[in-house]
Amino acid sequence: MTRPAAEERAALGEEPTELKRVMGPKLLLLFIVGDILGTGVYALTGQVAAEVGGAAWAPFIVAFLIALITAFSYLELVTKYPQAAGAALYTHKAFGIHFLTFIVCFAVMCSGITSASTAARAVGSNLLVGLGIDEPSTWTVVAVALVFMALVAAVNLRGVGESVKANIVLTIVELSGLLFIILVGIFAAIGGKADFSRVMVFESPGDKNAFLAVTAATALAFFAMVGFEDAVNMAEETHDPVKIFPRIMITGIGVTGVIYVLVAIFTVAIVPVGELGASDTPLTLVVERALPGFPIGSIFPFITIFAVANSALINMLMASRLLYGMAKQKVLPPFLGRVSPRRQTPTAAIVFTTFIALGLIVLVTLQEESGVIAALGGTTSLLLLAVFTIVNVAVLKLRNNIVDRKHFVAPTALPILGALLCAFFVGPWTGRDPLQYQIAGWLLLIGVVLWFVTWAFNRPDPTEITDPNALSEREGGVN
Repeated sequence: MTRPAAEERAALGEEPTELKRVMGPKLLLLFIVGDILGTGVYALTGQVAAEVGGAAWAPFIVAFLIALITAFSYLELVTKYPQAAGAALYTHKAFGIHFLTFIVCFAVMCSGITSASTAARAVGSNLLVGLGIDEPSTWTVVAVALVFMALVAAVNLRGVGESVKANIVLTIVELSGLLFIILVGIFAAIGGKADFSRVMVFESPGDKNAFLAVTAATALAFFAMVGFEDAVNMAEETHDPVKIFPRIMITGIGVTGVIYVLVAIFTVAIVPVGELGASDTPLTLVVERALPGFPIGSIFPFITIFAVANSALINMLMASRLLYGMAKQKVLPPFLGRVSPRRQTPTAAIVFTTFIALGLIVLVTLQEESGVIAALGGTTSLLLLAVFTIVNVAVLKLRNNIVDRKHFVAPTALPILGALLCAFFVGPWTGRDPLQYQIAGWLLLIGVVLWFVTWAFNRPDPTEITDPNALSEREGGVN
């Protein structure tokens, strides 16, 4: 006897949802590729090269492998629980500890703020270069970054609905910029302007050995690979997610990994490592060096701006909505859940997250005038790697939770390896800049203080998270 249509859809992971299922394999692939591409590779390639010299491709490969292993855990969980909320939902189901769910949620929110702050600094650097100011002062860049972040807040306050069509356009722009770098590299190689002997030269700052240098560079390069975890929040808008997600997510990570490695190789072959490491606009420098006087060279900084600006907007949207969701769940002060009656946007959460981002840009610049983008990008990686460690453990913890549907099952060794690798890259032995731990600590401390304030005013049970799905409309750090 044939099961009712509703039961058949449930078996496929198509549970009843208020959202419209519009995404098939092609749109999901574009979403994943577009979410991973962005600020990381545009802004941090030079910093990665500064850590390992010409072998800048190696950290990107290691980061790709870690992302791929962790993606297997996300695939098991999203096909097992095809709902929004991502890491918060998985943590809540696996451990049932409200404070831990809150910390995971707040860490993801903070990763969005640090990612957006990284993008804002990159926008400042690229805009000034695009306008013909080759060596702008540090505080000029900061001023542009602050104005840009204020504009992002204004757009966010007005209300932004990200459609699939808009994501396709933005993905094409981001992808075209990186493919152009690869074409420039091929052209430079043919014209004798690329020195591929540099690609195999390992150089590390100070007295770091090869292992520590690659580890430190991977901690930075991982920022370029984050974003794949966002896709799990599209499960309720995807046709047959159980069947589609595994092959599409793996394909998307593979495509971006290949692009990143090729970009790293051509970048180092065209521009000496010392110049790359000193530049906040490394890919623009590649275009100028390989195609001097070519018109597109003056346009490329604006392509970069377009790519990273989208990252900033999406991340600030996510961060404000997460904060709003936590306030509505009564785990943060209720004033953060205030909504504009006219625009129907979470006004208080937007203003709060924007002030944190503005403060980060200024405070990090005061502490470390050079390498600000690396410090902020590294903090994003630090926070998400900690979250990924918990998600990998959650997979194993939830193996005893049997659901009545077929779903993807990751080989047991992968979540174990993923948890160990992610936990390893969180530790200070990676050679991370201590400033990254300070930034992450400050941000999480703000969250804990707010949590305790809420606890004090909402006894007896203010930490009850009744619906983890409500914590996030779109959770995850976008690159």
